[in-house]
Amino acid sequence: MDTDLLATLKALSDASRLRIIVLLAERPMVVTELADALGLTPATAVHHLARLREAGLVDSRERRPYVEYALVDGRLAEIARQLEAAGRLGTAEPAMLPGPDGILRPAHEAKVLGDCLRDGRVVRMPVDERARLVLLRYLAGAVLEPGVRYPKRKVNARLATMVDDPPALRHALTAVGILTRDAGEYRLAPRQSWPS
Repeated sequence: MDTDLLATLKALSDASRLRIIVLLAERPMVVTELADALGLTPATAVHHLARLREAGLVDSRERRPYVEYALVDGRLAEIARQLEAAGRLGTAEPAMLPGPDGILRPAHEAKVLGDCLRDGRVVRMPVDERARLVLLRYLAGAVLEPGVRYPKRKVNARLATMVDDPPALRHALTAVGILTRDAGEYRLAPRQSWPS
């Protein structure tokens, strides 16, 4: 998040300063008017006004014999736009990073694959079910072709290019429904039926 926006939000995090903003939204005021309206000493009101000025929310102009304070035109609207934009960041598409095959993937998946694979081989199988599914989906797609029927030994040979224990991986893929077995042959289930 923008450091200027954070500083502004910090300035607004005080109840007295928020009340000053509300009062100045009605009309420009001098320190004594603000202090009286808020039940503060003039020195405290000046302190709060200085913080609001530093944040670019309040400006002052001389109105002899006083100094009058007013909101900076458009500043609150600008802050609202910045907050809305920051809120949209959280709802946007997940960050994408390249996976081990160079294909862009959601950052979580790329991280899981980066943690579990070295030089194209599995170095660890995640315990977390969600991470485990990420790895299993990747391995199935990397080694097996859709629509092809494989005898057990051929599935094991293909899986052996990625893992030291191909039967265990074959069993894991079958258990989650990524790989199906029929009459002693294995094939990939349709991708849309894979667990997510």
